[in-house]
Amino acid sequence: MRAIQTVATVEIPEGVEGMLDGRVVTMRGEKGELVRDFSHAPINIQLEGKKVTVQASWPRKKEAALVGTVCSHIQNMIKGVSAGFTYKLKIVFSHFPITVKVQGKTLTIQNFTGERNPRKAKIMGDTKVTVKGDDIIVQGINLEDVSQTAANIQNATKIRIKDPRVFLDGIYVSEKLEGIQE
Repeated sequence: MRAIQTVATVEIPEGVEGMLDGRVVTMRGEKGELVRDFSHAPINIQLEGKKVTVQASWPRKKEAALVGTVCSHIQNMIKGVSAGFTYKLKIVFSHFPITVKVQGKTLTIQNFTGERNPRKAKIMGDTKVTVKGDDIIVQGINLEDVSQTAANIQNATKIRIKDPRVFLDGIYVSEKLEGIQE
């Protein structure tokens, strides 16, 4: 038996301004502005004061699940524009010292397990990447861009031909923090 409707609400805190244009949600806060288009989703979004209401009428299982997913995306947008996100990665090597450089929108990893050709990882969106010794700090207001950049860096140092249980060299995510650390 199908439910008549599935409804979820998200509270917008002080210091964050929310706008809605059709199914395009815009959040503006002290760290910046995020815009997200939910026009592909078969749901209704309404903004009343400081509340965003997401609802689906006569939803099937996937549409009912989509209501919670859209609410989570909106909450991540609110956290991003008010605090931001930080991922810390650790550079690990045993024999060959790894050199990491940020060049525009790519991160170049040189001398990984003695390889001559550098490995590259793409930096997504407006994400800021800094290298401090054996740590790489990935910061930004869009959670999807920050986490995808961290995943790109970790996947760039994946051991392919050798035994990954023996060769533990690489760059690994060590911490996920809410808020941009200075």
